[in-house]
Amino acid sequence: MAPGDKPYRVYRGGRSRGNVPLKQKSGASSGRRAAAGDGAGPGSHRFHFPRFGLARGGWKRRIMIAFILLLLLICAWAIAGYLSLRSGAQQANGRLNGRAKQALTPTHGLMLSNVSNILVLGTDHAATAERQGIQHSDSMMVVHTDPSRHRIVYLSIPRDLRINVPGHGYDRVNVAFQIGGAALAIKTVTDYTGLPINHVIVVDFAQFRQLIDALGGVDINVPRPIFSNAFDCPYSASKCATWQGYRFAKGVQHMDGHHALTYSRIRENRLDPGESDLTRAARQQQVVQAVLAKITSPMAMLKLPWLGDKLLRPMATDLSAGELMQLGWIKLRASSTLHCRLGGDSEMVGGASEIVPSEDNFDVIRMVEGTKPARAPQTNVSMYAPGCSKSTLLP
Repeated sequence: MAPGDKPYRVYRGGRSRGNVPLKQKSGASSGRRAAAGDGAGPGSHRFHFPRFGLARGGWKRRIMIAFILLLLLICAWAIAGYLSLRSGAQQANGRLNGRAKQALTPTHGLMLSNVSNILVLGTDHAATAERQGIQHSDSMMVVHTDPSRHRIVYLSIPRDLRINVPGHGYDRVNVAFQIGGAALAIKTVTDYTGLPINHVIVVDFAQFRQLIDALGGVDINVPRPIFSNAFDCPYSASKCATWQGYRFAKGVQHMDGHHALTYSRIRENRLDPGESDLTRAARQQQVVQAVLAKITSPMAMLKLPWLGDKLLRPMATDLSAGELMQLGWIKLRASSTLHCRLGGDSEMVGGASEIVPSEDNFDVIRMVEGTKPARAPQTNVSMYAPGCSKSTLLP
């Protein structure tokens, strides 16, 4: 080494002389990249596959797994709910007399796309000596569904309406159920109204208490204050001796099964002597409609796997599980609800008070079918006047 020479080489920093060149790897790996066209030449493009991070446990993978699990849970819930409802429907179908099924007018097609008429017969046989063996239908109502116009109509038929009962002659309409069960009631209503009855539901109000409690209660709008006579006292014998009756305040009230059943059974309101048997029938129908509304609510749908068989215990019907689900969907989609009733003038026939039908009843039928504009009952003419209204009809 010459004097003054240093054993190392000095490099000056800075970018004025350009970047320090890096060595390129050589060998098989670089050859593979070149063969794959890794941007080595002009015009070459490399295709990059999207990576979702599934193999590394990324957040997208977690979201996809959660979505699949949710989808499986929904499918399992839907299957369990349908099987539970089908079990209850099959039992309710078995409780309906075969003659009643034969009296129905069959429909062609789904309820979702066709007009249907459902006859609802409410029976309330309290465990009392005076009602032993009585099988009258305490309330009669036709539910008219018109899915093409998103419309539902409730037609109330007073049980004391005097019409022709086939094979029996003129009598109160509720006698038909006493004589020939649901089959004769279907034929009687069809002959008088001209409405083909496609389905029937027989409701036992005595069993409604358990159903309403299972649903968590129902909301009912009480149109006026009620102070009933003393009946079905829920207290001890000593307290019942001084108990005067049930009280219901005006307005929307949340009722459990006991109070809803009591509300539907009230025959006398001391605060309004003008109430009649029509009022009681209207209260019963309020309870039925409130239960139907609760059954089709989202919360009840969530409980369907556990409630499906209980929903139909108070009923006997020809409706299948699929038709019940269609009915629920029709009710959810209905944008128009109409409450109608038949009526007439009260007269004493054979020592009993009956309602002689009014000619306006046939106009009400057209209102139900939608071929005539709705008109409210003229209660200033008769407390049993027929008509239609968007609110529940109470005299």
